[in-house]
Formats: sequence, C-alpha cells, structure tokens
Amino acid sequence: MPSMRSDENSLIHIRDNIHAARLFTEGLSFEDFAASRLAFYATTRALEIVSEAARRLSPALRDRHSTLPWKQIMGIGDVLRHDDDDVQESMIWMTVQDHLSPLLAAVEAELNDQGISR
Repeated sequence: MPSMRSDENSLIHIRDNIHAARLFTEGLSFEDFAASRLAFYATTRALEIVSEAARRLSPALRDRHSTLPWKQIMGIGDVLRHDDDDVQESMIWMTVQDHLSPLLAAVEAELNDQGISR
C-alpha cells in the first residue's frame, strides 16, 4: 500500500515532469515540435514519468480527485512505451497543450495541503 511519503514523491515527480513537458514545447509551433526529434522524445519521456508516478499514487489520493481521468493518465505510459511506432506528434502535443492543466492543479493543491512548495 502506498504511503503518504510515496504520494509526496509521486506528486513531485508529476509536477516536475508536467513543467518539463511544457518547457520542452515552449515557444514551439506544432510544426516545429513535430519536426524536432529532441522536443518530441523529451516530451514523450516526461509524459511517461507522469504516467508512472500517477500509478504509484494511493487510491485515496486519486479518489479525492475523482474527476480526473486516472485510467487514461496511468495508461498513456503504456501507449507511449509499447506503441512507439504509432505515437503521433499530435497526440503528445495535444496532451501537453490541452490536458495537463487539471492534473497539475490537483497535484499542486495536494502538495500545498502537505506544506510542500516548489
């Protein structure tokens, strides 16, 4: 069973890798991102870490944020690792641009509740 300390570490990994994914795409158009193998692979790796860290969160913590699509958050890592030939730049781009904000807000709220800041 995951401990509070485990949740804390996982939350930090999620937060830091969401910020990394955003940094790797910052200032790029989709076309520039799709053309940059470095940006694509770095962003993909950050999302894999987010996915794995989400898997380590306790069910109680995930239950507190039941509106988040935990199954998809935890499952994207499998897609990225095992379907790497089919991973589309557009899926990674949309994930970073459109889908990480609610997860980041929940993670930061949990960290704030635990008295952990940047």
